[in-house]
Amino acid sequence: MNGQRPTGGFGAAGFGGERGFGAGSPGAAIWEAMEQLRSTFDPRPGVKRMARGDVRAAVLALLAEQPMHGYQIIQEIEERSGGTWKPSAGSVYPTLQLLADEELIVAEELRGRKTYSLTDLGRAEAEAAADRAAPWESSSPNGSEQHRALSKAAVELAAAAAQLGRSGTPEQVKQAVTVLDDTRRALYSILAQS
Repeated sequence: MNGQRPTGGFGAAGFGGERGFGAGSPGAAIWEAMEQLRSTFDPRPGVKRMARGDVRAAVLALLAEQPMHGYQIIQEIEERSGGTWKPSAGSVYPTLQLLADEELIVAEELRGRKTYSLTDLGRAEAEAAADRAAPWESSSPNGSEQHRALSKAAVELAAAAAQLGRSGTPEQVKQAVTVLDDTRRALYSILAQS
């Protein structure tokens, strides 16, 4: 090695480079995968991003109960989700405009605020969706226990893989790759059953 310190792979510095995760090293790839996994399950702790269709469904469900203004809709969703979902004004107000364009809601000025209510067409759409769980229910703390358990298990698996990658022998790393490939296939098999 000509007296130089190893800069990649397994060496005195661990997995690639002085910090153990040099660019291009297997350790860096594992670390990147762990971070991606973490962000998949927990993009911003305590805040859940929902699809536009969920915002739309939530707005229709709330307006089926009573007329509301935009800020009231945001507060109501946050309260009903136990604080885990607070849609931004940037998602609620465009949704209200879209629903108005579709003639599902109407807005009227009430005490200086635009208050939205369902039209007959909007009420029919809200009633058609009444048998489904409200979008905020799937984001409530009680509804996400299984999600948190899956997240914890996945992060722990990634941490174990990273540890094995740092200190395992080449044969152990090879065995781990086989186990992880089998696990990935098994997870997709579970998903295919639904």
